[in-house]
Amino acid sequence: MKARAAELKAQAGGSDGEADVLAKINEMPDEDKALATCFHQLVHEVAPDLVPRTWYDMPAYATSGRSGKVVCFFQSASKMKTRYNTVGFSDSASLDEGSMWPTSFALQRWNATNDKELRALVKKAVT
Repeated sequence: MKARAAELKAQAGGSDGEADVLAKINEMPDEDKALATCFHQLVHEVAPDLVPRTWYDMPAYATSGRSGKVVCFFQSASKMKTRYNTVGFSDSASLDEGSMWPTSFALQRWNATNDKELRALVKKAVT
């Protein structure tokens, strides 16, 4: 919670979200860093209006403006002490389909299939 409080204070002070996210990515072990970098680039390409920022000490991408609601995020396996990285979507993402839909995805490697699916999800999340 201390990290989250520090993030909120920095954001209120006008911190550079892009620099903060890149710093968090650079702190990750090489395997996590490679996947986080690919996701970061994908979000910039697919949803350039999303603003990078940290969220609970992880890279995240939010709507612009005062509300700045997080739409999607990357969780490092090493930071979370899990066996896989996670790409997740918050309730601000427009992924609603029926009465149940997935909001997070395990990510162990980057390949053409994952890239294509994540591009579609991020695009849908912001529409």
